[in-house]
Amino acid sequence: MAPTRENRRERPCGEPKFGTVQPAPLIFNRQRFLRTARSMIQRILVTGGAGFLGSHLCERLVSDGHDVICLDNFFTSQKTNVVHLLDKPNFELIRHDITLPIHLEVDQIYNMACPAAPGHYQFNPIKTIKTSVMGSINMLGIAKRCGARILQASTSEVYGDPEQHPQTESYRGSVNPIGIRACYDEGKRVAETLFMDYHRSNNVDVRIVRIFNTYGPRMHPFDGRVVANFIRQALAGDDITIFGDGSQTRSFCYRDDLVEVIIRMMNCDGFIGPVNIGNPHEFTIRQLAEKTIELTGSSSKLIEAPLPADDPTRRRPDISLAKEKLDWEPKIELEQGLKHTIDWFKTINLGDYRPPTPNFS
Repeated sequence: MAPTRENRRERPCGEPKFGTVQPAPLIFNRQRFLRTARSMIQRILVTGGAGFLGSHLCERLVSDGHDVICLDNFFTSQKTNVVHLLDKPNFELIRHDITLPIHLEVDQIYNMACPAAPGHYQFNPIKTIKTSVMGSINMLGIAKRCGARILQASTSEVYGDPEQHPQTESYRGSVNPIGIRACYDEGKRVAETLFMDYHRSNNVDVRIVRIFNTYGPRMHPFDGRVVANFIRQALAGDDITIFGDGSQTRSFCYRDDLVEVIIRMMNCDGFIGPVNIGNPHEFTIRQLAEKTIELTGSSSKLIEAPLPADDPTRRRPDISLAKEKLDWEPKIELEQGLKHTIDWFKTINLGDYRPPTPNFS
């Protein structure tokens, strides 16, 4: 069981070494005994907590009564994603880049920070791989020092353009290490290696999830991901751009399903992963575009553009392990999730969302 603030005194973490200094007495707080996933209030760090998935994760953890620290450098995320949490007594927001060290005392760490969309990670590939590698080292250092459990948000991109379909966790992937996507793909592969080596060498309590395509409210409308692109173009009545002929496939998992399984994985004892999490139902990109036009009532037309380099032709998770170990499978169908996402897109001002800028180098 992960340490709590009550029992952390048994394993001092960052206290003065001088024997004459006595620790301050602990104050009883009945709020610590509220019902939560692990029957205790946890002090939880979420890196990338103001991003798309990270903000929904913070929201859920705060709602469950945990003390949540959101760490974000706002390279690709939005303050508006977490502004509604700022008045909560159990939520704290810190602007910080995880490639730099930070001293924190926590029980759990969700390492969600990293540009995850092509439009973002290709804008600054060096920043992207530094976040995956140096950021992981810094967060694993905190976990090692504090005895915290740490979860790595990895990705289906570790499989590259897969030759196995659907992809199982045992598949080692087919990745181009010098391609334009490698900063993200290989960065995440290195992060997984670091997590496993810290686990084997230092007994750090790690968890690894491999996230497949995810969508929902708070997606960055200009991040280059296909769902955001199609909805934005359809609502504007612009032509919808399909790269290639649209026959390439993806599976799309709604954000609520992803947050649920990530929390289950963090609180699952005896299973470290990696585990695929995503929706096993597969759609072509053309089908997604046509469904988006239908649900928005748009007059948009489909146009084709050259397929980007190293773009996978097929991507679908085998989630047998998630079903077995976590008793989980997604519940929200694509049409239902798209409706929720389209409704959210209708409420936002696109002018509030900027692409990455050179200030974040």
